[in-house]
Order: sequence, then C-alpha cells, then structure tokens
Amino acid sequence: MCGITGWINLKQSDSNNGAEAVLHSMCERIVHRGPNSEGMWLDETVALGMRRLSIIDLHTGDQPVFNCDRTVVVMMNGELYNYREVRADLEAKGHKFTTKSDTEILPHLYEEYGDALVDHINGMYAFSLWDSRNKKLIIARDRFGEKPLYYGVFDDKLIWASEPKAMLSHPAVKPELDLNALRHYVSFDYVPAPMSIYKGISKLPAAHIMIVENGEVNIRRYWDISWSHKSEPGAVATGSPESQSLNEISTAKTSRRNRTLSEEAENLRELLSDAVRMRLVADVPLGILLSGGIDSSTVAAFSVQHATERVKTFSIGFEEDSFDESKYARRVAKHLDTEHYEDKLSATTAGDLIEEIGTWLDEPMSDGSLIPTFLLARFVRKHVTVALGGDGGDELFAGYPMYHAHNVAAKYLRLPSFIRNGLIEPVVKALPVSTNNMSFDYKAKRFIRATRYDDITRHHSWFGSFSIDQHKELFSADVLAQTDAEIYRGVRELVDASDAKNVIEQMQYADINYYLAEDILTKVDRAAMAVSLETRAPFLDPRIGQFAASIPVEFKLKGKSGKYILKEAMKDLLPHDILHRPKKGFGIPIAEWLKGRLNPLMHDMLSPERLRTQGLFNTEYVQRLISEHETGKASHHKELWTLLVFQLWFDRFLTET
Repeated sequence: MCGITGWINLKQSDSNNGAEAVLHSMCERIVHRGPNSEGMWLDETVALGMRRLSIIDLHTGDQPVFNCDRTVVVMMNGELYNYREVRADLEAKGHKFTTKSDTEILPHLYEEYGDALVDHINGMYAFSLWDSRNKKLIIARDRFGEKPLYYGVFDDKLIWASEPKAMLSHPAVKPELDLNALRHYVSFDYVPAPMSIYKGISKLPAAHIMIVENGEVNIRRYWDISWSHKSEPGAVATGSPESQSLNEISTAKTSRRNRTLSEEAENLRELLSDAVRMRLVADVPLGILLSGGIDSSTVAAFSVQHATERVKTFSIGFEEDSFDESKYARRVAKHLDTEHYEDKLSATTAGDLIEEIGTWLDEPMSDGSLIPTFLLARFVRKHVTVALGGDGGDELFAGYPMYHAHNVAAKYLRLPSFIRNGLIEPVVKALPVSTNNMSFDYKAKRFIRATRYDDITRHHSWFGSFSIDQHKELFSADVLAQTDAEIYRGVRELVDASDAKNVIEQMQYADINYYLAEDILTKVDRAAMAVSLETRAPFLDPRIGQFAASIPVEFKLKGKSGKYILKEAMKDLLPHDILHRPKKGFGIPIAEWLKGRLNPLMHDMLSPERLRTQGLFNTEYVQRLISEHETGKASHHKELWTLLVFQLWFDRFLTET
C-alpha cells in the first residue's frame, strides 16, 4: 500500500532539469500513504515517484521495480493478490525476478502481454508503467476503484497522483474550483469520476487504463460487469488463474441452466472463501473490521477458517443508541471466537475531529460515516497494519433499502393521485421531526420527495443531499449561469450503455460505478491512509462481481430482503439474528450535533458574510435551512452537513494558496 505521483512531458522539447526536488516535494505530501520509504525515478521524459507502506516483502520490496534489462519501470499503489500464481506462470515462461514483491510481476506481465497486462491481475491498484524503449506510459486503476488516481495536463505535462494534494505541490498546478463539480457534489455527496472538485484535475475512472504515446493521451475501459452473460459456475468458482486472464474467467458464458438458490449459494460461498484467503497474505499484523453486519461478519467467518492464528476483529461503538452496532459485533466475535477489540465513540471525540477534516480531505465528501471510519482506522492501526472489511456487499447483492424502495415507488405511483396528494403526502409532511438514525419520518419524507422523478434522479435523491429542484434556490445566479444543470447525465449514459435490463440491476450498476467507487471506497482509502492503514475488500474480487451480476435479481432481492443469496450462503456459519437483523448505517448523529456542539461551527462557516464574499450560494436560502433545522420544523442535516464539509475543504485548499 503506497501513494504514487509523477508526470510526463508531452512535448519532446521539454526536459526534467531540476525535477528531482519537485518530485520529492510531491512525494512528501502523501507521506501518510507510505511512511516507510520513498522511491523516485527520472529520465528526460518522465518523473515517477512513490511513498511506500511495507506490507509484502519488507526487505527487498522497495520501488521502483524493473524488468530484467531495466527498460520497463513501475510504481504501484495497492496489492496484487494473485501475484504468486502469476509469477510462477511467468517464471515458467523464462522471466527472472529479483525480489519477492507483488509489484514486480507488472513489468514482466507487460513484456509478455503488453497493454493487456491488466487482464491478468486480481487486486486493488493504481500503477504507472514507463516503457523507456518505446517512450510509452501506462497508468491503470483497479476494476472497482479501491485505489484512487488523479491526473491533469498543465504546462504541456501530464501530471498524476494518488491524491490531489500531491499534484498541488507541482508548480504548474494551481487549485481552482470546478463549478460543475460543485453542483454534482451537493447532490451526490461526492464528486463522481471523471471530474474532481479542482478545475483541470480529473479522476481516472475505475477499470480504466490510460496510454500516453507521442504526446497523445488515450483512455479506455478494460473491464466491465455483464448483467446478461451467465457465467459457468465451475469457471467463476476456481481460484486465481495462472495462464488464463481474469477477463476470460469472468466472461465465460453458457446458456442459462435452472440452477437453484442453494446451488448458487454454494458457488458464492466458495468464491467468498477463496477471495478472503487470497487477501490474508501479508508480512505484517492483520485484522478484520467488524461492524456486526452480514458483510463484515462474512469476511470474519472465512478469515477464521483460513487464518493460521487467532483472528483479531475491531469495532467501534457509539454513545447514541440509535447509531450503535457494537453489541452485534460482540455477538459475532463471540460466535467466531475472535480476539475482539472495541472502542467507544463519544460526541466530543468525533466532534473535535470535524474541524480537522480539511487538513487531510483534499476533496470534499459529505458521507456521514467518514468521521467514524477515520476513528476506527486510527484505533485499528494501533494493533495491525492491514485490515479486511465488507465493502461492496450492498452494491453487488442489493443490500441497500433504496433497491426495494424502487419497487415500492412503482406501486405508490399506481395509486390514484387524490390518495397520494390528498391523503398520504400531507400525513407524511406532518410527521414530527426526529434526529435518530434513519428515523421513520426522515425516510418517509425523502421517499415521497423523490417519487416524482425518473428512476436515476429518484435513486440519487434518496442517497444524496440536495435534490435537483433545490439547485435553483441553493446556488447564486452566477453559478447557475456558468454550469450545466444535467448533473445525472453521466449516470444515465453509463446505465444506457450497460446490459442491465431491470431497474434494480440498473441501479446496482450505477452504484458500483458511482457510489461505491467514488464515495465508499474513496472514504475508506482516505480515512485509512491518513493513519497508514491498508484496507482490503474481499467482496470486490472481480470473480464475485461477475457472479453477482450473473444470478437472477430475485436471488439478491426477495421482497424487501436484500442480499438474500448471501444470507442463504452464510446460514450455517453465522447466527440467524445477525443474518436477518435490520440494516443500520455507519453514521454519526449529525442532526443533533448541528443543534448542539457543531452549531457554532455551522454558523461560522455558513455565515451570511462568508457566503456573500464567496459568491457561490444563496445566503437567504442557506439561512432558512439553518433556521428550520434549529427550530425542529424540518431536518436539513444532510444538506447543512454537505455545505459545512465543503466550507472546511474550501478554507484549507482554496483560500490558503
């Protein structure tokens, strides 16, 4: 686990004279991602840099790594879980290795397969590869987006990094707000790829590869989930391939057989077991992030099966009961006999951290679980260097309540309008406001608000903060005049190009590419890397991703029960009450805090004077949101939190330059 950065001169006339100091300063900005060592490599065309967190091959695993004649050089952030099998295959073909590092397979895979090297690796990664003989640069990001990669062209240089702050250390890069990205942020709660909050800086989307030759930059998708191709169970259930590429494995097609739920559950169990086994490889202490939900409990259960010593599990609890899941984590830990560690989160502890967000979060993200994720990572890092978690289970196996809500919305819209408008909606609007986690009034009001939209807009209105209708009230006239109102165009184009046929699978596909990649995984990466903790997600093995898409939607969502097949697969390994307990988000009591300990900070960061000077938001509208929230007339905690996080980021990264 590391951080990478660098640049390539797109014009042959440019040189890298004096570039070493600049590259070093860029590496220093991401030292938290890799505190163990620094690696740099420069020639007249490129500059490659990285910071290393040592996980595998502690003594000879420093980067860069090379092919045998040192004409191909690689820097990587991440882990390649099938590197042992791939290395054995390459050695059989005559390749020679000088380290035990997983990264070293990349230059040799490139020699063997060229640009198709990504088809042969199973892992989480963002890497830069320089072919000095052919003057060719390759940059790639893993299939689900576990590892980040930002890039941009400035002064005829393509500059890239694991985090924007490293790019901002290059003298050619000046931070400037992208107003279209801001409009996306307030509705998505994050900035979706390929945009970033900075004008001129883009994200390389998950499962994409960039090739730079002769001054030209080309980007293409190299892997995708297919919802219509039904994979042969024997193919997807195998271990890591040696000679066969992952693309060949995951798209092996056959005519649909009448496989039962129990047969598919057995296939899933084998896949999950193997995915966890592969991710337990490390030369440093390792543990499991255990919330007590089915996803993390599944990872813990298979870890216990494969580990050679007693498994360590970690959880975090909350003083506020409606947010606390720690009793479920303790239940699972006792059932699996793990060495369990637990920390208790107080409002004071979490609240004190909020003002510090801007010091390490260099792109705004208003996911309410960011703070507890950071606190959990900091707690876990005291004991281990690597932690496995359950990210991806909800998106792949339809675990979010919003998937079922689409079916409910379809039935609701079939009701006569006089019942909806004259009876149900007035009753819902009159419900008393609660600050409890996922309270009934909060869910009901958001459900009703979004039913008038199309599927894509509705789905993201349930997930996000500001609805598209609120943009005209929120933003200043100048911002509205300079930006595009079609903030969901990218999602629509993505879904339209997929082979997902029903609304549930279409929303799953959208969430995998947007919410999972740019919110969930970015949140975990930033929070964990801020304390130099590596996190791994077994559910995001590409074989599991394709398997999830290949099974019937009713195996994933049955009635209002999501992850139906996962519950079937784990029924003999986990307690019944854990498998079937209601889903609870990993959040913090923002609604209450904005009335209490965070109230002064909110009034300072969203003061009329500050907003008028900034010129981005409608001052009167923001003040109305604050007043209605404070008086209990409405709960605007998501909207206000989204604005507060943006202001904290803005103060740190745009006003101090």
